[in-house]
Amino acid sequence: MTNGNSSLSDAEIAALARRIDRPIVLVGMMGVGKSTVGRKLAGLLHLPFADADDEIEKAAQMPITEIFERFGEDYFRDGERRVIDRMMDEQPSVIATGGGAFCQEDTRALLLDKAITVWLDCDTDTLVERVSRKDTRPLLRDGDPREIITRLKREREPHYSQAPIHVTSKAGPHQQAAMRILKAIDQWL
Repeated sequence: MTNGNSSLSDAEIAALARRIDRPIVLVGMMGVGKSTVGRKLAGLLHLPFADADDEIEKAAQMPITEIFERFGEDYFRDGERRVIDRMMDEQPSVIATGGGAFCQEDTRALLLDKAITVWLDCDTDTLVERVSRKDTRPLLRDGDPREIITRLKREREPHYSQAPIHVTSKAGPHQQAAMRILKAIDQWL
């Protein structure tokens, strides 16, 4: 890997891609950029990308907000675990999970066992700014987003910290976060 340089050469990325033998799964708070950075990462590695939330909606044939409203969070989390488990049987890929997935003990154990798990992290101000752009987050519907994000971040960090790889996403191009993930995976493998 290139020392001190913020990017890796195509040859270095290709060599790393050949060493990846299972899914790379991004975990972390809503709004941290798991889907956006995940797509960029998948493109760099020439791997397929999947968003677990999209796969859950396809399986349930309804939006996540409706699953929460009709059946509750426990029902959603059980379905989420089953969908993610199916996704683990696939070849190397990049998968973005929902913010609460890794906080569920069974899902966390599954990902730690079958995936290269990366905790994508960022500061609270950035999270609040990003999640305020959309009104599709069921856990943010009933209250002040900053207060909810701060509480969720505090509650979830002990779970996220169990991921073997921790990368901080900063303001700036998602390419930079993807490159930081590549370097961290390279060191971890």
